[in-house]
Amino acid sequence: MYICIKLISMNSFTEENYLKAIYKLLEKESVVTTNAIAEKMNTKAASVTDMLKKLADKKFINYQKYQGVSLTAKGEKVALNIIRKHRLWEMFLVEKLNFKWDEVHDVAEQLEHIDSDKLIAQIDHFLNFPKFDPHGDPIPDANGKFHVQKSQLLSELKKNSVCVMTGVVDHSPAFLQYLDQAAIGLGDEIKIKDIVSFDKSLQISVNKKNSLFISNEVAKNILVIIK
Repeated sequence: MYICIKLISMNSFTEENYLKAIYKLLEKESVVTTNAIAEKMNTKAASVTDMLKKLADKKFINYQKYQGVSLTAKGEKVALNIIRKHRLWEMFLVEKLNFKWDEVHDVAEQLEHIDSDKLIAQIDHFLNFPKFDPHGDPIPDANGKFHVQKSQLLSELKKNSVCVMTGVVDHSPAFLQYLDQAAIGLGDEIKIKDIVSFDKSLQISVNKKNSLFISNEVAKNILVIIK
């Protein structure tokens, strides 16, 4: 018996990627510029303008030249669904197929475009409805709602603070591999033993035993909740 799964939905692969990129940019800004989208998508501004016109025609975005871009309710729904699928696939790959957290992004980038609501619902159920992906990012539920977690940067804490790692800002394989080598991961307890005044590097202990120094740049990319 063969099972046929559509790899692309009624929206194109590229359209979905644009909507996801715009959504992520809007997490920091009320509207986003063509140049910001071009940088995010690693393409030329002229190509972005052509795509924005198509997305506006389909009522996915609000767009007027030189006035920035925002998502319509329709566009936000598509973007959240892609993010949901991406993060569920990442969780599935780590939890069930023994991928490492630095290996899953590119694979999930492909899998997120599979057009099967039933498949995603079954994966969500199979994983027992996880609220966060392997990097600590919230997974939207079927209605597009997130579980809010009030995290802050490790670099913002003071000496002797005790916290729990909840996520990362930098999702690059290089940074995730660095954390693996340093034996720092989600759910670990971190205590700031000292802060070097010269460069703001931190001496930390992990789970009350592993003591090491990390740079301020590393601390700026680790999300935590104070215990």
